[in-house]
This record gives sequence, structure tokens and C-alpha cells, in this order.
Amino acid sequence: MYTQAMDTMAREAKGQVQAVKSAEEQARETAFEARIDAGEFIEAKDWMPDHYRKTLVRQISQHAHSEIVGMLPEGNWVTRAPTLKRKAILLAKVQDEGGHGLYLYAAAETLGVSRDELLDALHSGRAKYSSIFNYPTLNWADMGVIGWLVDGAAIMNQVPLCRCSYGPYARAMVRVCKEESFHQRQGFDALNVMMTQGTPAQRDMVQDAVNRWWWPSLMMFGPPDAESTHSTQSMRWGIKRISNDDLRQKFIDATVEQAQVLGVTLPDPLLKWNEARQSYDHGPIDWSEFWNVVNGHGPCNRERLADRVKAWDDGAWVREAALAHERKKQLRAKAA
Repeated sequence: MYTQAMDTMAREAKGQVQAVKSAEEQARETAFEARIDAGEFIEAKDWMPDHYRKTLVRQISQHAHSEIVGMLPEGNWVTRAPTLKRKAILLAKVQDEGGHGLYLYAAAETLGVSRDELLDALHSGRAKYSSIFNYPTLNWADMGVIGWLVDGAAIMNQVPLCRCSYGPYARAMVRVCKEESFHQRQGFDALNVMMTQGTPAQRDMVQDAVNRWWWPSLMMFGPPDAESTHSTQSMRWGIKRISNDDLRQKFIDATVEQAQVLGVTLPDPLLKWNEARQSYDHGPIDWSEFWNVVNGHGPCNRERLADRVKAWDDGAWVREAALAHERKKQLRAKAA
């Protein structure tokens, strides 16, 4: 759901002497670049540069981790949904997110990394997930705002990934994006009901949630292009199609009109239409907050990671039982 990993993982070592490439390696790299330039998909069994593979593992695994951790802020509200309809919708959404994580872990596995390795990196704190999931969900309006803003930002990030140069990732994203569009629409609908049919207190609740989630949603697109470590190479390889700043601007331009329909105010006094650019200008983003949360010091970092580790440990018996069952099936098949 989220692609900050390219910009927030530990910086790779610089200044190292690069190994001299053989003629065969150079030829393979030239052929690879030609396929990228031609817009072809790179498949799992195709030759690819090590750095291309590592970049994909980093991005896809961070995306998968974000989907799984992203279930936690919403799962907290399933039993407290205001109606049976809203409960069913939220359950379906949380289930979708779990499925997205599985698609993406499977895509990462095609690159030669095991799911156990990926999850160990998450549980040990070595791997990142989207900073947005380290904020608390304080009331029911947060569920609507997460659908509208957070999933809206995710869609803006993810639609270009359907054209990612790596085939397994691109194909997984086609289904993910279809389901994410449902998430965004249900969030907007929930807020619209509260704003048009709710009490003054409920409308205030929506505005408060918008105030808290607006700036973290803008941070979901990653740091400014000038500070983005991996974006240039990732765009050259077709892993990433649109820059952080351009995606953020597209999201702002689309969301302002939606906010007007809802009747909420976006918490940016500098937000205004720029006729010359045909886009909205916006105020400065507090990137110190972004890096603070990314580096593990957000409101819920420790809680979210602890919940994931506990879920993994509590589910150990299920994994062991499934493996034992599979071993029995194989023994029976051999004996037959």
C-alpha cells in the first residue's frame, strides 16, 4: 500500500570501489537496460542487476509490511463500529489488507528471498513500513478519514506501480488497486454520512480527524525529491514511474475538491489555487516529524511492532499444525 522504503531504509555505503565488470556482465546489463527502455516486463527468471533485485526486495517487502501493520489501527474498531453495515465493511477492508500483504510477500519471494527472512526483518525492527500506521485511531471518524485520505494517498502511489518494470509486482498491483479504490470510497461515504446526517458533535469529530491525518497523509509520498536517495535510479529502471513531489501534488489537487464536497476544512492556511501552475500551493511539511516517526519514535511505533510480534508468536501453533498436516499428506501420497 505504501512505497516509502526506497527512501527511508538505511543508506547504502558510499565511496566503495566497484568491481570491474566482465564482458559478459556488461553485455547482460546492456541487454537489461534495453528491455527497460523498450518498456518490457522483467520476470522472475530473467537476469537482472543485483541492485535492481535489492531495490525491489526493499520496496515490495516494505509495501507488504505496511499492508499487514495497516490492519492494526482499524482492527481496533471492528467491535465498536456504529452499525452492522459499517462493521461488515470494515471487516471486509481489513481482510483485503491481509490479502494484499500476502500477494506482495509472494511477489517478493520470486526475487529469491524467503518470507521468514522478510518477517524476521520486520519483527526485529530492521525493516520499515509506512510511517502513517504509527498514529493512533482515537474515534470512529478516524476510520473514515483513513479510508478517504490514507487509502486515497495509497491509490495515488500504487496506480503507477501497475506499470512497474517487474512483472510479478505490477500484476499484483492491478488487483490491489481495484480493492483499494473500494477502501477510499467507503471512507468518503462514511464521512459524508456523518457530515450530512450527523450531529454537530459528529461533524466536529470528522473535522478533528481530518486535522490530525492530513499532514501525515502528505508524508506518505516520501521525502522531497531533492532528498530522495533511491528515486532517480528507481525511475530510471521503471520501478517507480512518478516522483514523490509530483504524486503529492496530484493527491492535493484531487483532495481539495473532495474536501469541499464533504464540507471539511483542510488544516493548511497556505493552501490556495495557483492559476499559473493550475495546481494548489500548500504550506511547508514538517519533515522532522516524518523522520522522527520513521526512525521509531512516533506515537505508536512500539505498540504496532509489539502487536505484530505477539500475533506471530501466538500463531506459531497454527503454522506448525499446517506443516504437520502437509507432511502427513505427502507420506500418504507416497504410500498409496
